[in-house]
Amino acid sequence: MADATGFHLKGSAPERYEHYVAPLMAPFVTALVDAADLYPGATVLDLACGTGFAARAAAAQAGPTGRVAGVDLNEGMLKIAVACHPRLYPDIEFTAAPADDLPYPDATFDAVLCQQGAQFFPDLTAALRETARVTRPGGRFAATVWSHPDDSPYFVAQRHALERHGAPEAVAGFRSAFDTADRVITDLGRAGFHSPTRHDLTFDITLPPLEDYIPGHLSAIPWGQSIAETEGEDALTRAADTIRARLPTDTTTFPFTATLVTAVR
Repeated sequence: MADATGFHLKGSAPERYEHYVAPLMAPFVTALVDAADLYPGATVLDLACGTGFAARAAAAQAGPTGRVAGVDLNEGMLKIAVACHPRLYPDIEFTAAPADDLPYPDATFDAVLCQQGAQFFPDLTAALRETARVTRPGGRFAATVWSHPDDSPYFVAQRHALERHGAPEAVAGFRSAFDTADRVITDLGRAGFHSPTRHDLTFDITLPPLEDYIPGHLSAIPWGQSIAETEGEDALTRAADTIRARLPTDTTTFPFTATLVTAVR
């Protein structure tokens, strides 16, 4: 993520992120890549790539003649990205760099993807201006950001647990992750993109058994780490128990809604 971002993961959390966040991201990654209209031979940047969910999906569409790059400031996430990307695709070039200072020449990419990263950039306009610089004229930008947490019972339960067990930093980190699509669209215009679009995507996602999934997922995201660091591991366990108690006991399938934003350079 970009420098001074609100999304920090330490220690073994990047490995857990790859494992526990994947079920939530999968359908949104597919929709994100589809929105970019990729084609064989395309050059693609996965901005704030994390462990490489979107980069791997883009490489499958760009094919052997394409080029895919992933950039993120968190070197722990990049190590997992390098370890996880399949060698059947053309090599994906992962680089540590902030979103507002990208190490690429002007007009390098046919498309730039950003899966759940834009809301965490400390200077979104600066990051999108830099994104515009490295996107060729006519190239596409596509990003997803979570919609309001009330759109998902899982996130409602998570918010309640953070308010009950977390320090103010954890609550603030959670809130910053949601409902930022309007700001992204405004800053895309300031950065030099045009023809913005937005629409909400809702998927019913079946999670693994919640008894193990909830504490694992919570430990793999920044606000969960914040609870563990400030309140202790017992508080993290209690927060996970609170989330589980507020969810139905007869299903592990919940709706999740994100906003897909696209624009043209």
